[in-house]
Amino acid sequence: MDNQVLRETYSTINERYCPFEKSILTNQCACSRAERFCIAEREGVSCETDEAQARCVRLLELLRGQARFALRTTDGSSALPHAKAMRVQVGGLRGLYLALNPDAEVPKTIDDVDAIIRAAVSRFGSLDHLPFQVIVQQITAYRGRRPFRDRRS
Repeated sequence: MDNQVLRETYSTINERYCPFEKSILTNQCACSRAERFCIAEREGVSCETDEAQARCVRLLELLRGQARFALRTTDGSSALPHAKAMRVQVGGLRGLYLALNPDAEVPKTIDDVDAIIRAAVSRFGSLDHLPFQVIVQQITAYRGRRPFRDRRS
């Protein structure tokens, strides 16, 4: 399928995109509000509700703004390369989990993105009041898959 046609079809089918799509598709996390779909052997994720999507979008905006130094980027509006986007998504969720469970071990996968974000809003009052110092530490610490040539040794 032509990439342009795929993008147009994707936009038509996926009216409410999932902001954490990359981390869900790589099985780094799951979400009770996520719905997977396929287009020509490619997979996508949509969100069930406007409210959940808005919370996730806001969280990613805040995480990206707070992690600019850790990501070595100054532009907060352009698209991030895949590896940096994964650091923000997965590292940010792991940091949020630690902020909510300070004595717990960092999980390899986050079971429910929506539930953890709602728990954070309930505990800290709003997403603007999250303990970003703890969260950014996890964004910095997150390392995605190493390239195959690096895994052989």
